[in-house]
Formats: sequence, structure tokens, C-alpha cells
Amino acid sequence: MISIQNVNKWYGDFQVLTDCSTEVTKGEVVVVCGPSGSGKSTLIKCVNALEAFQKGDIVVDGTSIAAKGTNLPKLRSRVGMVFQHFELFPHLTIVENLTIAQIKVLGRSKEEATAKGLKLLDRVGLAAHAHKHPGQLSGGQQQRVAIARALAMDPVVMLFDEPTSALDPEMVNEVLDVMVQLANEGMTMMCVTHEMGFARKVADRVIFMDRGQIVEDCAKDEFFGDINARSERAQQFLNKILQH
Repeated sequence: MISIQNVNKWYGDFQVLTDCSTEVTKGEVVVVCGPSGSGKSTLIKCVNALEAFQKGDIVVDGTSIAAKGTNLPKLRSRVGMVFQHFELFPHLTIVENLTIAQIKVLGRSKEEATAKGLKLLDRVGLAAHAHKHPGQLSGGQQQRVAIARALAMDPVVMLFDEPTSALDPEMVNEVLDVMVQLANEGMTMMCVTHEMGFARKVADRVIFMDRGQIVEDCAKDEFFGDINARSERAQQFLNKILQH
């Protein structure tokens, strides 16, 4: 579903991604972790061309991002993205946030888009809030709306960029519960997260990044199983995180 092939990216002279390669198969849940500044968010934003890369290629469901002539807006409409900050339109109601892209990008009628939006709000437990504005909702509720909005576009892949890091601790689980449900339903997912409990619960694979490189790319049980078999940098990271 996603093939990342020797991707390199620079900001001026600074190289932020170095020869990153991995594959995500249909229905697989891959967690990307690592220290701050390791390139995790940059990599995931390259997958739907929110960040440009200078070398290599990424192919999403058969479409090459690097190929000339690729319709990037069309590709993005098939790749759901949930950001750290919810990025909802504050002046629109919750249901309007869920319908606007369906109408403008997918060409659905307002009735069809609204029905789809309401169904997804019910799915994330927020049907009662359909006509409120984002500012009237908690952070956890807004992030669940953001997930529903991404799902409204019928994506083939869902990307999550630290979806819980801006939330109060009490709200983290309500967002993770929705993500676990999605994973259990077979959605192909790439998640940048520090939530190792979530990784242990639903990830098929864990990618560990450091200084713009993929240092580890292995099955979840392997990653968390024998810590001593991991790279020195991954061991340091795991020892800090798993102490708590």
C-alpha cells in the first residue's frame, strides 16, 4: 500500500531524511517512533506530499509521488491525515467540517456528505455534538472529529502525526480507543507516536528513527521483546520510555 524507496530530503544544506526505505502492506499498522528531531513527522508528511523530498520515491497504492504528472491533490484525497493540532475550521460546525471536503473534492451532494459525516460522528461517539463549533469541544473530542473528517474521504491509508501529543493525559485514551478500533477493522495505518502502550497493543511493525535514518524496522514483538538485540540508540530510547 505504501512503498518508501531511498527517500532523501534536505532543508537547505541540512539533511533531514537519509536513504529511508520501508513498505507498509494493506491492513498493516506501523508505528514510527524515535527521539524528537529524528525525522518521523517529516517522513510521514512526505507520504502524502505535504513535504517535498529531493531524492527517491514514495508509491501509495500504485501512484508514484515523485513521478511528473501525478495529481497530488487527488492522491491526498485518498490518504487520510490526522495532525498533532486538530486543524479544524473554527468558523464551521462539526458536521460542516466533515462535509466540506466531501462536497468540494469528491463531488458528493450535501445530503450524501452530511449523512456520511453524521454516521462517522456517531462512530467516534460525538453524534450529539454535530452542530457545535470546534471551540466548544475538548481537545480529545476535536481530535476524534479530525479522525472522522479524514475517514469521510474514504481513504485507503490513514496517517497519524503524533495525534495525542497536544492532549491532556485524560483525553489521550479516548483518541487511542478510536485508533485501536480502526486498526482492528483492518485500516492501513502509519502512526508517529510516543504511545508505546498503543504500539504494543495494535502495531504489526515498529520503525525506530534517529537523525533522519530508519535504524530499526521490525515486528512489534521483536522490537519490544529482546531490547538487548536492538541498536544502541534504540536501547537508550526504550530504556527511558519503558521505565515508566
